[in-house]
Amino acid sequence: MKNRTRSLSKPVDSRESARRLFAISQPISGTLAEAYLRKRGITALHEAGSLRFHPQCYHRPDEHSPTEIWPAMIASVTDLDGRLTGVHRTWLDPRGFSETTLGKAPIETPRRAMGDLNGHAVRFGVAGEVMAAGEGVETVLSLRSALPTMPMAAALSAAHLSAIIFSDTLRRLYIARDDDPAGDGAVTALIDRAQQLGIEAIVLSPALSDFNEDLRLLGLDALRAAVRVQIAPQDVARFMELAA
Repeated sequence: MKNRTRSLSKPVDSRESARRLFAISQPISGTLAEAYLRKRGITALHEAGSLRFHPQCYHRPDEHSPTEIWPAMIASVTDLDGRLTGVHRTWLDPRGFSETTLGKAPIETPRRAMGDLNGHAVRFGVAGEVMAAGEGVETVLSLRSALPTMPMAAALSAAHLSAIIFSDTLRRLYIARDDDPAGDGAVTALIDRAQQLGIEAIVLSPALSDFNEDLRLLGLDALRAAVRVQIAPQDVARFMELAA
């Protein structure tokens, strides 16, 4: 299942490597990456040009190990102007989905980022006055299943979520909270930053550990119902009409 080769390439600028990797990857439609997301209950794949698939993406466990080759979902990390600053790789199991790995490759670090992530994010839709932000791509896309027309951004970690850069147009920020100590710390920091800029911050909390777990285990109808009562009343009609 694994193909091992020795890496002979010299170190290069990680941002340029990120641009190259995204450029040579393919749209996710019909690929293992799309199957991976759908197996995790995610069907809201509109405006998902930030996601691509690479069938043979290098993975090196550490500097002393040979390079492995696995299929991977590639997510572009961009700044507010849409410039690619990095990529996030989720290596996938070519054998498909299992409850143990949730479709990720059976390796120690199936997720890694490269390039400049600080303040930037994987984006779905174009942020205006209202947007939602969370940590993982799967978490954000799960929330987007309930709020299909709301622009969203995945910062990829708790630390990067707390540092995400806001657009000048933003007036209300929904924060998709992960139910863990790191997630709580990120939420607190992000609320403080938003409020200092006059941005209303509203925390959305999952019933379980995160919104993808809610989607997979409780179902889309339950997720919609739980999100509906947490968002501002004026945003229900604005962002949930496709989910009605």
